Amino acid sequence: MRKISVLVVLIPVITAAPLLADSVCKPVNGHFEATVVPPGAGHCPSVPGTLCTAGRVWGGIQGNYQFVATGFLPSATIGGVPSVFFFTGKSTIFLKSDEELLGTDTGSIDLPDAGGLGGFASLITFTGGTGSMNGATGQIRLRGELSAGTTSGDYLGTLCTQ
Repeated sequence: MRKISVLVVLIPVITAAPLLADSVCKPVNGHFEATVVPPGAGHCPSVPGTLCTAGRVWGGIQGNYQFVATGFLPSATIGGVPSVFFFTGKSTIFLKSDEELLGTDTGSIDLPDAGGLGGFASLITFTGGTGSMNGATGQIRLRGELSAGTTSGDYLGTLCTQ
């Protein structure tokens, strides 16, 4: 009985090990720039107040991207600066290889429309994609500026693929 239970435990571990070992992670860094997309235009939902952007990335990750904010929380609700908001959102990067890389954004932004200076920082956690990006993981850290309807900045992090 003991030998059978050890085998039952070891077989899934042994067969799963190659799947885990096949992940290849690489450091990535580069730059991005984008423009704000108004609600109802392009990929941006027709919901008033939605923040969307579309632009390009270059460096370790290259292609065009789209971002849609899915939620905001005023930092003032927890004692923060009135113009700073925490946000979440979804990003899709359309790679030059015709594959897509998907990610979930979390960050903070000092909104100019609320009297802020426009700085922002974000963490994008990769959640998969298409083609060789299927099952992609990793994170990139972004820092940048929002000014006059455009965003720009840089990123660095790690992209892992199967």
